[in-house]
Amino acid sequence: MNIRPGRRTAVAAALAAVAAVAACSGAPASTSPGPEASTVSPAPSASSPAAQAPPAGPAWLLTRSALAQLLTDPVVRDELHGARIYEILQPGQPALAGVTAEPVVTFASAAALENAIRHGRLEPGTYGVLYDPEAWSFTPVAEQRDPVDAAARAAAVAHTHRLRLIVAPALNLTTVMDPAGGTPRWRRFLALNLAGHMARVADVIELQAQSLERDTAAYAAFVRAATSQATAAHPGISVLAGLSTNPPGALVDSRRLVAAVNATRSAVAGYWFNIPGPGPRCPACRPARPDIAIGTLRRLR
Repeated sequence: MNIRPGRRTAVAAALAAVAAVAACSGAPASTSPGPEASTVSPAPSASSPAAQAPPAGPAWLLTRSALAQLLTDPVVRDELHGARIYEILQPGQPALAGVTAEPVVTFASAAALENAIRHGRLEPGTYGVLYDPEAWSFTPVAEQRDPVDAAARAAAVAHTHRLRLIVAPALNLTTVMDPAGGTPRWRRFLALNLAGHMARVADVIELQAQSLERDTAAYAAFVRAATSQATAAHPGISVLAGLSTNPPGALVDSRRLVAAVNATRSAVAGYWFNIPGPGPRCPACRPARPDIAIGTLRRLR
């Protein structure tokens, strides 16, 4: 990995500190679905048999808006029944009322994530925090250059406060970390072993593979290789892969997304299903297409 010698020492020290903190705090090494998994149906009582049943199907990482849109369809609601749901919230945003899910607050900056935790700005009951570093204006340039060190610092703070850490490093980080590389971003991402380095400190890692979803073979090759790197670095870590109804470029349809899922579902624990629309974080996005997401989940039944 292209990290300066001095930074290697700092990263190694941070990783060691994270391991010690996690051991002392009792933070889990993995968030693989288990008895505490949440669903979109009312939570069973602790004494009922259903309380001990494992989640059905893949886990889903969904923004509050995406979850609300998916739950308007009764067939999809039934498909999500029993699945583990991570509900992504912006800082200060309340979780959906009447929905049982794991609330996860998202940050594009590790510094902002640390500050929010230290100053008690997360709502009671927050399950974890998501660190989403990308080559964009929302992630500080220093963190774009060394997202591993930033993730280690975020993990240390999160685990001290008994919060899980989800990391979701974007493929475009390679344009900063390896700007001279002449191969596709996903191949540079693998060459940097970015999934492995970040998995060491995380409880869940999400692979932002959605830009590859039009090419099922490339999507599967990247997801499977990056998953292998992550699990080699952190055995038992939960790995999610990205899907989008509105990736850059040509339109996609539900058949294409189903093909991506079918090619990778044996390799990962679940998916981050994005239903993006135009906004500051996606200025080139076309209008949101929840119908594509609903069609995908219907086809996966």
